Amino acid sequence: MRLADDEKAMLDGAEGPAVAAAMDLLVRYGEALGAARLCDTRNVAGTMTQPSPVKARLVREHGWDKAFSVINLDSDGDFPMPRMRVPMCQLQHGFGDDALGVAPYPAEMVALQGDAEAFYAGHGVNILATCTPYQVGNLPVRGEHVAWMESSAVVYANSVLGARTNCEGGASTGAAGLTGKIPCWGNHLAENRHGTHLIEAGVPVEGFLDWGMFGYFVGDVVQENRPVVTGDLRQPDLADLKHFGAATASSGGVELYHIPGVTPEAPTLEAAFGGRPVPEKVTYGERERRAVYETLNNQGESADVDFVLLGCPHASLDQIARAARALEGRRLHPGTELWIMTPRALRSVADRNGYTEIIRRAGGQVLTDSCPAMSRSAPEGTRVFATDSAKQAHYLPAILGIEAWFGTLEECVDAAVTGTWRGELR
Repeated sequence: MRLADDEKAMLDGAEGPAVAAAMDLLVRYGEALGAARLCDTRNVAGTMTQPSPVKARLVREHGWDKAFSVINLDSDGDFPMPRMRVPMCQLQHGFGDDALGVAPYPAEMVALQGDAEAFYAGHGVNILATCTPYQVGNLPVRGEHVAWMESSAVVYANSVLGARTNCEGGASTGAAGLTGKIPCWGNHLAENRHGTHLIEAGVPVEGFLDWGMFGYFVGDVVQENRPVVTGDLRQPDLADLKHFGAATASSGGVELYHIPGVTPEAPTLEAAFGGRPVPEKVTYGERERRAVYETLNNQGESADVDFVLLGCPHASLDQIARAARALEGRRLHPGTELWIMTPRALRSVADRNGYTEIIRRAGGQVLTDSCPAMSRSAPEGTRVFATDSAKQAHYLPAILGIEAWFGTLEECVDAAVTGTWRGELR
């Protein structure tokens, strides 16, 4: 790779051993990817505070500086960690103290995470603790080079915001935070951001359920390519696009999509394909819609629901409000738990608006920082869960070995109140 003078100086140790190790990682990473150069970034979203047995051992034996070196710089060096050079946020991690006594999650991991938050916040990391940093203030602008982790965050940043990022990892984001650099390849290059497939909705796509199912179909068709979606698409909101992108990244590996007239890099169909010939369309019709719904619901046999999960990716304030309205004056079934996952910053607003109290009066919980998939933790004895998230219906049965039902938020709330799944495709 061609290195600029400031990059060579960092690699040669002018800014200390931690920055040199970070630059060494980025050079090795970039060369492996075939990147010609690094690009500048002032927005990094990574994960350093996530507790684990390996991290606990490293901290116990060597301290937090060494843990960062090993896990986030791929280095065996033992040197102090400096402050982050550029703005960096922590994405979702393990359950926090609000889950004590609710989730069967080790108290020692909660304590370790608290220590990690204090350490990293003191080194310039903003502890947003969410997979949706764009919901709580981290909003890169169109064309900005960023270095983000987490598949649903990456596809939202690229597609809805028009920022530029690949799906990074714990080590590359750690190195980017210390250097303000990231290999310039893939989605950072304009020529790699044009559409590759045309998917046309021949049935109405409106509301959270249908945007999720449509996304699941699109991801399965294109895999890691870049879909352009058209057709009978009703006006989406933040939650719809969040759900759509997360579903494309779950059934496939989509990091960037275009919706002509909606997403910023696709004012027209022709612009979405960069002036290249528009490919033959793949149609999403009634048959395909039914097939997606049946796929997402083929992991459930028992209609007795133990657990209902809402908020994947983390719930918006509007989603929390909808759940509160659906629960008002009702009470959960004695054998069923309801968890709503959201960023801590949004729960603070939900508290002030009275939504949290309504949900808790009904017997539900509004939890922050993590999710059952990330923390591998659901209520004790869970055999069957229900969710409005195509992403969680895809992942959680494999992660926790439980059955899944997928439907609307209102159907999920009904299952929490009755203990029975009664959802159907309308």
